[in-house]
Amino acid sequence: MIDLYYWPTPNGWKVSIMLEECGLDYRLVPVDINAGDQFAPAFLAISPNNRMPAIVDHDPAPAYGDEPLPIFESGAILRYLAEKSGRFMPTSPRLAKEIDEWLFWQVGNLGPMGGQMSHFVNYARGDHAYALSRYRGEYHRCLGVLERRLAGRDWLVGECYSVADIINWPWVLIAKAMGQPLDDFPNVAAWRARVKDRPAVQRGVDLGKEMRGGQPKSEAARARLFNQTADTVRPDAD
Repeated sequence: MIDLYYWPTPNGWKVSIMLEECGLDYRLVPVDINAGDQFAPAFLAISPNNRMPAIVDHDPAPAYGDEPLPIFESGAILRYLAEKSGRFMPTSPRLAKEIDEWLFWQVGNLGPMGGQMSHFVNYARGDHAYALSRYRGEYHRCLGVLERRLAGRDWLVGECYSVADIINWPWVLIAKAMGQPLDDFPNVAAWRARVKDRPAVQRGVDLGKEMRGGQPKSEAARARLFNQTADTVRPDAD
């Protein structure tokens, strides 16, 4: 059994989709990021960067030892689940290299740029015209990278759906909701639709859908969420 520490956001969907696609048994452990659950000491022991998603595999392969195995960071989680299930990771070394490129590209480019854009669209108070323009432009640039990559191909790597598609897709799913239409990116739009048609993807996105939306539940929670330093106050210290 795998414990999935999760909240229904694009980052959370990466792992819920992967678990559904792999058919692995998992148990949902909600991490309400709007209430500050990600700063609880028990969660920090699993995810020291105080970010969900994270998992704990209670039945890892023997090579990992007998103790439950915690994993944080979505790229590491998806690679582990691909290894565990033997799915969505090509055996060709050349294609596996390409998978790693697109995994690292997502966690270093599309995800952070989309996340910053989402912050200034959905959460920032006041006028932040420069910041919003900056991250809108970077998100648009990343969509252009995907558009060129998807020219003449159905999937990001090789001829099959893979973890590269799974990790990138959630941050494209929400493009229109953030005010970025895909009219200028027909290859991306077609790929988005192909992935969305998969039943396991639909189940992954629907996980915890009743918990979606909302803002931080208090000013203290907002300060913890958006004004973090090395001395960020944790809920147990309030």
